[in-house]
Amino acid sequence: MRSALPSWLSTAKENNSHPSRAAEHHLLAANENLRTLLEDSSIPASVRAELAVEFEAVEQISRKLLEDEIHIAVFGRVGVGKSALLNALLEKPLFRTSPLHGETRKEARAEWNLLRDGQVVLIDTPGIDELDGQARADLAQRVCRRADVILIVCEGDLTEVEFQAFKELARWRRPLLLVLNKSDRYSESDLDLLVERLRERVGEWLPPSAVIPAAAEPRPRTVIRQLPDGSERVERQERRPDVATLKQRLWDLLERDGRSLAALNAALFASELDTEVASRIVAARKLAAERLIRTYCLAKSFLVAANPVPVADLLAAAGSDVAMVIHLGEVYGFRLSRREASRLLLTISAQWVALMGAYWGLNLVSSALKTTSFGLSTALTATAQGALAWYATYLTGQMAQTWFAKGKSWGESGPREVAQMIQSSLDRDSLIRTAREELLNKLRPGQD
Repeated sequence: MRSALPSWLSTAKENNSHPSRAAEHHLLAANENLRTLLEDSSIPASVRAELAVEFEAVEQISRKLLEDEIHIAVFGRVGVGKSALLNALLEKPLFRTSPLHGETRKEARAEWNLLRDGQVVLIDTPGIDELDGQARADLAQRVCRRADVILIVCEGDLTEVEFQAFKELARWRRPLLLVLNKSDRYSESDLDLLVERLRERVGEWLPPSAVIPAAAEPRPRTVIRQLPDGSERVERQERRPDVATLKQRLWDLLERDGRSLAALNAALFASELDTEVASRIVAARKLAAERLIRTYCLAKSFLVAANPVPVADLLAAAGSDVAMVIHLGEVYGFRLSRREASRLLLTISAQWVALMGAYWGLNLVSSALKTTSFGLSTALTATAQGALAWYATYLTGQMAQTWFAKGKSWGESGPREVAQMIQSSLDRDSLIRTAREELLNKLRPGQD
């Protein structure tokens, strides 16, 4: 068994040297990216609250980089000997083990080697198939997403649960080692066959050298001892853990990649979180925009329905559309002047006139009916006109939202195609029914 420290650690200790310029650059860049993500004031408070656990992980990773820590985490089913394996690597019983399943109920950690310029931390996790297993599996996965090296521990051929968990971990692109623990239970030939079987199953993701047999707590060997009087005595002989190959492979990995592992995995995690944040921001903005559009729909439909002056309601409604477009721009981080908002509305209106030109004619007729019918048809025409205004406003808002969401662009398709796509994706009759109901509630006496 190799007991010497890897060169990148021992050299730092003995010669007071520093990591290579490349490693130092990666560490600084990774930490800067993490701090930028943490301090980004453009992330809405609602999104930050939804991702509180992830942002706490960013804080922890940032501290880990500053303290020059490298984390090695174990992952696997309950009872496969994860805690025992870590104790065997440490050569001391720092992690709790028990003949009862489920001893590890939360994350536990211990320092493998503490040095002035860095340290290796071993992290134990709960089993993935315990009672209340989903919560514990989630915890284990969160730990492994922050780890620099992951040991996936099994005790035989991979079960379906283990194989699915393995593929999920492999997707995160962290360095993985598959450890076949309790190898002492197999004969030499059976062990060779089992190791070969495991290498075949994970060959798409791992090289053969990453599948390693080990025995963290070998069963005592039965020895028959012959006594001086010629009699025999059966004795149980304790055996030392067999983790030499695993320890060598880990030291080689750390020696080869060193602190670049920590920087790489921090960058990967930050990238994943940045993608998740972007997705949540898009969803949050879409929800806020939808609420804003519906608010303007109701306000404009009421304005159109309640205004007794012919045609004037349409002019007032146009001003409402300008305000809506300006507010939608603010939701997406853009500040538009009234002139810019009006130009955008002209583009949008041109598409809707081409698609539904009858709308404006019906509005003008309804406007005229308000005065020429001497009030007999006012309620009927006002409601119809208001519902159509609600619907038109909704279409306009959806189109403006699409333009802002694409960075003030119609994309490759152009405004006509966007308008057609939006109109075909909506249930017009359902929206108009909704508009009528909201408007009637607003027009009833005693309603705000």
